[in-house]
Amino acid sequence: MPNYIRNIVKLWVITTLMFVSACDKTTEESTYQPIFTSINTSQLTEYIVGIHPLHNPQRLMELYNPIVDYMNIHIPDVHITLETSANYEEFESKLYAGHFDFAMPNPYQTIQSLKHGYHIFGKMGDDDGFHGIILVRKDSKIHNVSDLKGKVVSYPAATALAATMMPQYYLHTHGIDVNRDVENLYVGSQESSIINVLRGRVAAGATWSVPWKGFETEHPEMANQLNRKMANRTAVK
Repeated sequence: MPNYIRNIVKLWVITTLMFVSACDKTTEESTYQPIFTSINTSQLTEYIVGIHPLHNPQRLMELYNPIVDYMNIHIPDVHITLETSANYEEFESKLYAGHFDFAMPNPYQTIQSLKHGYHIFGKMGDDDGFHGIILVRKDSKIHNVSDLKGKVVSYPAATALAATMMPQYYLHTHGIDVNRDVENLYVGSQESSIINVLRGRVAAGATWSVPWKGFETEHPEMANQLNRKMANRTAVK
């Protein structure tokens, strides 16, 4: 791999970690504006970066496109484009077809991507923050895991590790047969899973720490209507 490509990789990892860490501390919604340049991109080597839909497309652009803009300004001879996907299915279709030059998949997608020519060079975030969350409305009648029997539970996607597999395993270890006792509804995104609970369309919804913290910051009044249960612990909080 050429040295300048290695530099792209290093800069992507470093700036992603720094930028997302800073965003976690921001209490107001981003007002990011894209940077427009007059560079003739047809003379540059093009690279496409894909981020799995841990947020909706607009939010992903607000979080990650400033990093791409910075890299395009400071790395010569290349032009990098950030491409979002509407849902997990669309992202996985692009990922497994080799559409992305660089990608930030979730852990399950990462393992699967190795079969399609990708290589792992780093990870984002700390392991301590990687856990599933199960949400219920505070005014609901769901007080114990057993109360979910016969109810509908939402998840972002079947292949989401922290937001789906961990919560489903938690339910399994607490007496729920996830294939028979509940109806599993895969709604396409983290925000959609949260909103489905908030609007009473499902009895419970699963997500994970990063999108939940973002939702709490941006919509504190709505988040206050929900109770959170950790889905990777042996006891419910």
